[in-house]
Amino acid sequence: MTSYSIGLNDYLNRLNDAHYNQNGQGVAMLLSFRQSHVMSDHLIIEKPERAVGNIIYAPMDDVVLAHLKVVKGYHQSNVLDMWRAQTTMVAAVARFMTESKEENWMLPMMNTVVLELRLQSISADAESVRVDSTKPGELLEKTADSLMTCFRVCAADTRSGEAESKRWGLLYLVNQFFKIYFKINKLNLCKPMIRAIESLSFKDQYPLSQLITYKYYTGRKAMFDSDFATANTALSFAFQRCHQRSHKNKRRILIYLLPVKMLIGYIPKKSLLLKYNLKEFMDLVTAVQHGDIRLLNSTLLRYERFFIAAGIYLILEKLKSVAYRNLFKKVYVIKKNHQLDISVFVQAFKWMHMEDVGAEEIECLLANMIYEGKIKGYISHAHKKLVVSKANPFPPIAA
Repeated sequence: MTSYSIGLNDYLNRLNDAHYNQNGQGVAMLLSFRQSHVMSDHLIIEKPERAVGNIIYAPMDDVVLAHLKVVKGYHQSNVLDMWRAQTTMVAAVARFMTESKEENWMLPMMNTVVLELRLQSISADAESVRVDSTKPGELLEKTADSLMTCFRVCAADTRSGEAESKRWGLLYLVNQFFKIYFKINKLNLCKPMIRAIESLSFKDQYPLSQLITYKYYTGRKAMFDSDFATANTALSFAFQRCHQRSHKNKRRILIYLLPVKMLIGYIPKKSLLLKYNLKEFMDLVTAVQHGDIRLLNSTLLRYERFFIAAGIYLILEKLKSVAYRNLFKKVYVIKKNHQLDISVFVQAFKWMHMEDVGAEEIECLLANMIYEGKIKGYISHAHKKLVVSKANPFPPIAA
């Protein structure tokens, strides 16, 4: 009998065998709406409670009954019913884990159930907005509340370093929270999640795939907090350890890593941009490297939609400071003098077709860079000159 035509009793017996043998992966597959058994019409009966109760024992029976409701919602193409049933299923899994105090074999089942609730919540939220006029993101927030029941169960397991500890399920849960919070733009809710993981003594022993996802999101969070050193470390970890064949994922990481790298003084190679088809960054890199403010502004305008959609437009605006520094450094190299008239910088801006930038604005820019340590020197207002240090006047940009 194929999974497409599996009968209810046969399905329940297979699930019971996997449960009895504590086969976490097997149970997870049989409780996933992405597996082929969901296609079977034989799993759709009006009142499945008796059939389930005869084969599946509590508290697993509640999990299975909820899954059968998900299957029914799938056959009826009702994404809201699927989401409601999956929410009930997550709560049932949390109760099951609570009663199984000394075991964690069911973590693969938990991972599958919480992942699928998050996936269902995306289409269910859109449908709820259309049908019930709810606010966008409302069902996603409720989904996060549901996942919190599993999070509390895992976090409450005090056997933090033991192989049987449910805390081994925390990182997968945290990554699901990240995906929801980033989607509804509530990044402040990520902080307690990050603290929970960073406090674990075994946090570096999680599966690499989970660590890469965690570093990707914590890197993005640090970037938005203007903590570019932390962002660089986290995003670099994610990019370097992401599988070479995961071209799409590596490109996604680079969209956030590249601005961070440039803000701390690194210029990406053109070959890297070509390899990952990041044409949007080509002129941006050139503009920053050569201090071409006009090119930088035109590039931000040309790819504005892409940068806004990625959530990095305001971060890229900060690159203007780096471009200004590189322009001022270029003037210094040309003049070969540690005393530079402010008028020289005014002329440089005119070369960039930025005639509206006057001496006062340039003095302000220079003063900020001196304060930030990007230029070593001082401004002589009496003589309208920039006086730079004879030793390393333009030090490397610090993170």
